[in-house]
Amino acid sequence: MSVLKVDNLSASYRKNKVLYDVNFDVKPGSLTGIVGPNGAGKSTLLKVMLELHPKLSGNVSFFGSTLAKTKTKVGYVPQRGSVDWDFPTNALDVVLMGLYGKIGWFKWPNKKDKDLAMQSLEKMGMADYADRQISQLSGGQQQRVFLARALVQNADLYFMDEPLVGVDAATETAIMATLKQLKADGKTVMVVHHDLLTVEDYFDHVMLLNKTIIDYGKTEDVFTKEQVQRTYGGSLRWMKEA
Repeated sequence: MSVLKVDNLSASYRKNKVLYDVNFDVKPGSLTGIVGPNGAGKSTLLKVMLELHPKLSGNVSFFGSTLAKTKTKVGYVPQRGSVDWDFPTNALDVVLMGLYGKIGWFKWPNKKDKDLAMQSLEKMGMADYADRQISQLSGGQQQRVFLARALVQNADLYFMDEPLVGVDAATETAIMATLKQLKADGKTVMVVHHDLLTVEDYFDHVMLLNKTIIDYGKTEDVFTKEQVQRTYGGSLRWMKEA
């Protein structure tokens, strides 16, 4: 069964169409990089699929059903810049928010919940910062906490919107190790990514997007000079050239 199936999806901002005729089918256990130029609709695609932005047309199914019926199987990490990091809360509480879909917004987390949150922080090397206010964390540390919040959900399908932007090399290495471990555990991960130089090292599948799907499939088949230049309008110098 497909973990995600998208048929004829389109969306707009005001009168500007930002996605059209988007079709793809994702099988379980893949790590996909979504790449394309600025304004290609990469972040919008995630938001439309997750019903955070309205669609004009099309259908999206998760595990053969609707998002409403499968929400506990889906995790989402938005762009770090879209989050109010001045909100007065600590790292542990941020991670616990990832469990609210299961324990309910009006119930206090119990010891088991807090233990799970601490385990997620530990996986991201942030256990020592559990009581630290999130505004006091560096950008890389904030991103690790946000990823820990997604991990604690124990989802089967993860969407991540540019998780590597603005982080240091050590954090990037830690995040990619986590994403590859998720794939090894049979999870499915889709990542909006900006650095073409690391696509082949980081992802086994790639989606080339410029308002519609240019190509999607295994990285060795899709990530070619011709297809990348087609995605970026033909003006991009191929990074493998001397």
